Amino acid sequence: MKLLLLSDIHGNTENLEKLATEFANADIVLFGGDFAKFSHPETAKPVLEALTKSHECVFAVIGNCDELDFLAQVEKADISVEASMVFHEGLVIAGSGGGLKFSGDTPFERTDEELVSDFNIVEDSISQIGDKDGHCNNLILIMHNPPKDTACDLIPGNIHVGSEKLRAFIEKTQPLLVLTGHIHESAGIDKVGESTIVNPGALLEGKYARAELGFTDGKWSVEKIELCTL
Repeated sequence: MKLLLLSDIHGNTENLEKLATEFANADIVLFGGDFAKFSHPETAKPVLEALTKSHECVFAVIGNCDELDFLAQVEKADISVEASMVFHEGLVIAGSGGGLKFSGDTPFERTDEELVSDFNIVEDSISQIGDKDGHCNNLILIMHNPPKDTACDLIPGNIHVGSEKLRAFIEKTQPLLVLTGHIHESAGIDKVGESTIVNPGALLEGKYARAELGFTDGKWSVEKIELCTL
């Protein structure tokens, strides 16, 4: 199964159009939030429309630059997995939107507790979707804010600014794949236990990622993952 991994478009529909071949080759598209340009919430809707026209199977959350009210439009487009859980071809996909409280300059900043609370529905379903240890090999998480202490949450000065509670949730559930974003300068791929974490970088800057999943002997695996640039 081929996945196209995107995040942080910030109103740049032109770069979406440049991904036509990638969309055509992908089975699933995952989007990690920030439809809108900073301080320009009106730019979110054109991105949503372009994204949903580009592929029939998209799963997304909203970012800290997106207005909370915009979530209703994403839900209406039937691509939101924020605070919810979707079953698709043997996979479970769930999401957490927004970013940690920081400057207060963006509309959807949240506490660490609020971010991880979006995964309560996963927590309540562990006995159904996890193994005897509570690990969820069929689970994909989309979280705009990266987990703490990975290659995906670094800002200049080698400072980790990710979420401690989201990391703890990953350590506990061991999902197959985690798509994150938010920190533009920290495009990267890392591991937390058996879980693969990827920040594809900002599509605003022409960055994205591809992944290939395999299913062998009843178990999912990430067979290939790569960071890409337009």
